[in-house]
Order: sequence, then C-alpha cells, then structure tokens
Amino acid sequence: MPEDIAVFLDFQNVHLTGHSLYGGGSEPYRCVPDPARLADLIASRRRRPSTAAAVCVYRGRPDPNHQPVPTAANDAQASQWERDSRVKVFRRQLNYRGWPASPPQEKGIDVQIAVDLIRAAFSRDYAALVLFSSDTDLLPALETVARYKLGHVEVACWSGFKPLRFSASNLPWCHFLNEADWAAVTEDWQGRV
Repeated sequence: MPEDIAVFLDFQNVHLTGHSLYGGGSEPYRCVPDPARLADLIASRRRRPSTAAAVCVYRGRPDPNHQPVPTAANDAQASQWERDSRVKVFRRQLNYRGWPASPPQEKGIDVQIAVDLIRAAFSRDYAALVLFSSDTDLLPALETVARYKLGHVEVACWSGFKPLRFSASNLPWCHFLNEADWAAVTEDWQGRV
C-alpha cells in the first residue's frame, strides 16, 4: 500500500528559481509549475511507493489596485489548481511598501509554511512531509519536526540549486528535480487571463 505524503510548496521560490534555471529567457507566465503535477512527480521519485495526498501551495497575492493583471492570473491559477481536491492554496496579500520604486514583497509566507508543516507533523496523517524550497528561513521548522521525532521530513529543489540541509549533514533527503522535470510540470499561462 502506498504511503501518503504531504508536499509543501514555497511557490515563489519554486517558480522563480526554476524559471531562472530553466526558463530560457521566456516570460515567467509562459512557464508556471502546476502544483499537483509537481507533487505527483516528487511522490513517484520516493524510494517507497507513495501518493501525494496533500499539496499545500503558499504564495503572495498581488493587490488588484496596483497590479490588476498579475492579480487576475494569481486568482485564476489558485482556482484552477484547487479543482484537484488535494491542492490547497494559501495566499497572503503582497506588501507594497516602497511601490513602485521597489517591487512588492511577500510577508508572512515563511511563517505560514512553518506553522502548517509543524501542524501536519503533529497530526501524524502523513508518512512524510516534503518541503520544496531553498529558503533557509524554513530550516527551523524542519529541524523541529526531526529533533522531536514528530515525523519524517524530506526536501526538494531544482538541480543546480543548494538544498536545505541540517547542520553538518546530508539530511534531510533531497529530491533534486532537473530541466526535464521542469518542462514536465510547467504550463503556459500567457494570455489565459
């Protein structure tokens, strides 16, 4: 019987890192990772037969008063992705301090991921929790789950990028995804909104 896993996607990190490595200069909306396909790919690469039972997507949401087109795309993507009952999209309003001289910033996303990761560990509903991010701000959450033996954690990142690792170790296990994987999980959102 396959193991149920939960996959947590730090979406801005996943998308922009993948785009910078494999986007080939295309517009970011021409290559947007599909969360369910990405989670299924990770599940298929585990050493044990596994199913992505939960896919948690964390991202900022633009303000329609400042960025109406990106907001419409963000809303449409969340709506489409959540048609898959496994996918839950958690969005927080972008911070526009300094706009338009500086780009809007995500605020609270890392904290939300950390809280939900630890909450999922306490629930013990999943054989593994897989975090796809290279943001070292999320290491304390992974370390807490491992230190207190709350559950099994793994990470994922794009090949060519540094994975999250516990100090002086090669843990947690990392799923390195490559350019072919990027092509397999992305879809073109240009002109769809």
